[in-house]
Amino acid sequence: MKPHALITNDDGIQSAFLHRLVEALLPNFRISVAAPAFEQSWTGRCMTRHGEVEVIHCPAQFPETVNAWAISGTPSDCVNIALGNLLTEKPDIVLSGINIGYNTTETLILSSGTVAGAIEGVLWDLPAMAFSKCVPNHLFDSIRDAKGQASEEFNTSLKTAATQAARMAQQVLQTQETHIGSVINVNFPAITKHDTPIVDTFPAKLQLGSLFTETSPGKYNFCYSDGQVIDPHPQSDRAVLDSGRISRSLLNFSRIGQPHE
Repeated sequence: MKPHALITNDDGIQSAFLHRLVEALLPNFRISVAAPAFEQSWTGRCMTRHGEVEVIHCPAQFPETVNAWAISGTPSDCVNIALGNLLTEKPDIVLSGINIGYNTTETLILSSGTVAGAIEGVLWDLPAMAFSKCVPNHLFDSIRDAKGQASEEFNTSLKTAATQAARMAQQVLQTQETHIGSVINVNFPAITKHDTPIVDTFPAKLQLGSLFTETSPGKYNFCYSDGQVIDPHPQSDRAVLDSGRISRSLLNFSRIGQPHE
């Protein structure tokens, strides 16, 4: 039987980036999707403690073999509700993404809803991966506003990244005992080809500084900053991504390699 993958993201269930991942996985996986009904970027590990979370069964948005739910919560909510309430069987792997934009550096990883969705899978003792794709600055706003729809040229790169992601997921399942307790955080460059090298990396250190600007006395709005990478190590996730290669970081939440008491 084909392995079963649970898919989530933080850009919303309508994101074309998520749909390209599902399409790439379908030949070799059974797919369930539990994704936010609307964008939940920068929510990190936030879970909805106050108020109800609405779950809408919406398989019609996907190929007929895919079971899907749109959930009015965060990525962590989505994975938790799916694993605890919606799925009739435990999936083999949790995959989050593909995110619109990169999720590199310690700061952005900790803020990322995409990575958090994968972390929730790890907390259920499942192998988990987070996928993100760099989008050039001049295209980012238009692609985000169009829910991941892009030009033919960029869409070709996105489909290639999705194919690479599906292949990586298969490889993880072949050695999943070494990845329980860890999230594999993958970032694809803006131009991704079938032969783009994959490099094992670690999260770079980033200083963002203030992320809010005063709009009127006593009122502040979020204002993104690229920040400054503090340690420009050539093996860091940001350095490798900037070089046009695929960054693959292992975010280890297990005790593997740690001293025993």
